[in-house]
Amino acid sequence: MAENKTVKKNRAMRFFRETKSEMKKVSWPTKEQLFHNTVVILAFVAITTIVLSLLDAGFEKLLSLIVK
Repeated sequence: MAENKTVKKNRAMRFFRETKSEMKKVSWPTKEQLFHNTVVILAFVAITTIVLSLLDAGFEKLLSLIVK
């Protein structure tokens, strides 16, 4: 039983070591890139919200005409 705990502990330690090693390889964005990407995403979300709202309103009117 104690051997099983040792094996699990070794696996956990290896996992964290490998994770730390991989995180060092990550190419992190600069503040400017992060700001630009955030603006692009917010604009995309706003445009998508507007388009879906217009489609929803249009389908609502169309359905109300069909039901009447």
